[in-house]
Amino acid sequence: MSCFNLGLQLFPLLLLLCFCEAEHKLSTKECENLGFTGLALCSDCHTFAEYIKDQELVSDCLKCCAEDSDDATSKIVYSGAILEVCMRKLVFYPELVGFIEEEKDKFPTVRVQYAYNSPPTLIMLDDDGQHKETIRVDNWKREHILQFLKEKVKPSSEI
Repeated sequence: MSCFNLGLQLFPLLLLLCFCEAEHKLSTKECENLGFTGLALCSDCHTFAEYIKDQELVSDCLKCCAEDSDDATSKIVYSGAILEVCMRKLVFYPELVGFIEEEKDKFPTVRVQYAYNSPPTLIMLDDDGQHKETIRVDNWKREHILQFLKEKVKPSSEI
């Protein structure tokens, strides 16, 4: 068998490997560097594709998303959370101010942490108090924050 014939036989396998490599999931850090953070579902990426016609951006979204299923996201519950925000920028987020001043006490396992120049972010914590998920909440309404925390944070626990 000549090298040329062997190359032709291996070509489909090489194409398959390249395709699989292009479809691999990215790490959390890689996704954050691309601007994708939080609990993005793949259905969100498909909706995103309807409005944004940039295939590379949609491809990156798909590499960072979680598959849609009841098991994948609805059953994840965290032991606590940190609401991290820059105190100087807080004036631009009245919904967050309202949550912090009027609703935060309903969630004993959620604490507010002020960090210079930090965008409004929920840092979700596991049973050991370790960072498990980061979710940007820049544009969330107070009721969305309340609903999310009621569904995703255990009512009481030691952090």
